[in-house]
Amino acid sequence: MNIKALRAFRATLSGGSLAVAAEKLHLSQPAVSRLITSLEGELKLDLFDRSGRNLTPTEEGMAFYREAGRILDNLDEVPRIVAEIRAGRTQILRVIAMPRVSQALASPAVAALLQQHPDINVSLDVRARREAGEWLVGREYDIGVGALPVDHPDIHTEVLLRARPVAILPAGHPLAQHSALRAEDLAEYPVIRLMRGLLLRDQLDDIFSAVGIVPRHLCDVSSSQVACQLVAEGAGITIADQVVAANIGTDKIVTVPIIPKRWMAFGLLYPKASVATPAREAFIEQLRIQAHRLAAAFADIETVETR
Repeated sequence: MNIKALRAFRATLSGGSLAVAAEKLHLSQPAVSRLITSLEGELKLDLFDRSGRNLTPTEEGMAFYREAGRILDNLDEVPRIVAEIRAGRTQILRVIAMPRVSQALASPAVAALLQQHPDINVSLDVRARREAGEWLVGREYDIGVGALPVDHPDIHTEVLLRARPVAILPAGHPLAQHSALRAEDLAEYPVIRLMRGLLLRDQLDDIFSAVGIVPRHLCDVSSSQVACQLVAEGAGITIADQVVAANIGTDKIVTVPIIPKRWMAFGLLYPKASVATPAREAFIEQLRIQAHRLAAAFADIETVETR
């Protein structure tokens, strides 16, 4: 595939016009147009809608851009990688984290790793659960951190910790003083849920369906962090896990454990065909340390020893 054509496509889409792309790539507009046309022919995709005066990306074009953009970003990193190899800094760790654990678990572990091993070059990417498996199998990353289970034949998983689901309530809510809550207690209050297809949404639905309740809901959101923020602003209540709740850090909300007791698992993901490296093992050690810190700080989190 013509790398120059890929660059022309990306520059045109991100810049919004052939003129911007031509200036960025130091080419003429007709040259950029020919590159894009050749790429469309090779891919057998219509990347842009040319029916109007403006060049508008098609749905296929946007889907391809999301993938091609990462490929080109990696190509742009080649000179830096070569320079670091020449300088003797060859330890590179590529981490992907799911949003639910990015702040409370992955980020602190990366920070500790960098402090103790400044020779390791780390990239930390936060992606939705449905994307994480694809990127890991594609060997885009060395290790993933997220909610389990993940059912994929080419991904090995290892549990680090478990957390109980908790009700996230606005401070001053009538239920805020309870030591524990049942799904029945929440039935009359509007619930902010996650969108369908997300693991936490399935877990939340299961809590209510187990007792035959269909909760009232206000809206569906794409992440538990957003749901918690809406609760903090007084928009309703939600159910999350203690790992998410551990990092909210606001006096506007209260967390109350859900009973009967359930557990949600979190841990490591990596391609089965991958080879352990000193950088990856050092990162796993920092993840274990952070998991123990969370367990020590919150009664509704416990570590799981697998070694």
